[in-house]
Amino acid sequence: MGRPIKKQRGIFERPKGSGVWWVLYYDQNGKRHREKAGMRQSAISVYQKRKAEIREGVFFPKKVKREITFREIALEALEYSKANKCRDAYSIDQWHYEKVVGWFGDRLAKEITPQEIDARLTELTEQDYKPATLNRYRAFLSLIYSNANRNGRVEVNPARLVRLRQENNAVVRFLTDDEEMKLRAAMRRMLPEMEPEFDLALNTGMRRGEQWRLRWEDVNKAQGVITIPRSKNGERRYVRINRDCRVALDRLWLTRDESVYVLPGPTDERNKDPRRTFEPIVKEAGIPHFRYHDIRHTFASRLVMAGVDLRTVQQLMGHKTIAMTVRYAHLAPSHEQEAIERLCRGPLMSGGSLVLTATSTATGVFEGGLLEGTLEAQVQ
Repeated sequence: MGRPIKKQRGIFERPKGSGVWWVLYYDQNGKRHREKAGMRQSAISVYQKRKAEIREGVFFPKKVKREITFREIALEALEYSKANKCRDAYSIDQWHYEKVVGWFGDRLAKEITPQEIDARLTELTEQDYKPATLNRYRAFLSLIYSNANRNGRVEVNPARLVRLRQENNAVVRFLTDDEEMKLRAAMRRMLPEMEPEFDLALNTGMRRGEQWRLRWEDVNKAQGVITIPRSKNGERRYVRINRDCRVALDRLWLTRDESVYVLPGPTDERNKDPRRTFEPIVKEAGIPHFRYHDIRHTFASRLVMAGVDLRTVQQLMGHKTIAMTVRYAHLAPSHEQEAIERLCRGPLMSGGSLVLTATSTATGVFEGGLLEGTLEAQVQ
């Protein structure tokens, strides 16, 4: 056991064990004042400062402005995000809240600099986090400070001064049939109950957050549709259910634990980190550079390779603009070949002076003015 904390006059912790300390003192007129100070040492400093101001006759309650900690403004942003049911890329969830509070904790919010934030993001790079993930953390921090600024807590948003990382959104990583077999084999060995979740993702293309927040009340098997009340774009969207998806939903229904959520697990794990569950399976399967989000890429890629037009793929993916869908276009070579074949204008060649009748398999070429090969030629 550690040494007991020596009782200090004028400060108290509320709630007990929370690590949040308050200051209690009386001014020169006998009026009681309370201030929330953050860490214990900060509370001691504030108490001593106020007592000195009162003794010297320079204490003016109207001018007292408590300095707020990063933990407090982060918690306010988390509560705001939950209250407004934010589900976009700039919302705050419990996982990201714990991450950034672990960085800056009970330090004064105004003390955090852009350089410190940038250094923390660089540390994530060294842990193999992708540029897009770093930009999401920057966005989380920016939302925290923006919310605090609206509430009059801070004056400056240091996250806005942190440079964005360059993202390579053109890279499309998708599972081959062989890789899918290896992944399923590893999954059945390590975490077999995850396979229905994998099939749900593979056959709907839902985003990770959409899938893990999915409720049974939003699944309509009779009409073959899943409703996403609020997508990443902030809009309602609908996801079609195919045969394999129905089987996955049936398996999940049989293993449900009276939860309102489709995927098993307690409510506080709605935003579980795939690094803890999915990525160990990928490593076991020996599949390089494949993330949970790449299941969504696989869904889109297979649609395109099956000949589905990009406009339909856009609708099925829930992309707000076609620009997000175009990156899959190169996976439809037969479609592109068909398009360029439309440029061919028939048998006319050489300004109309020569008609080639392509009725045989021709390999001939023009050389020295003569047509060599097996192709029939008719000179007009």
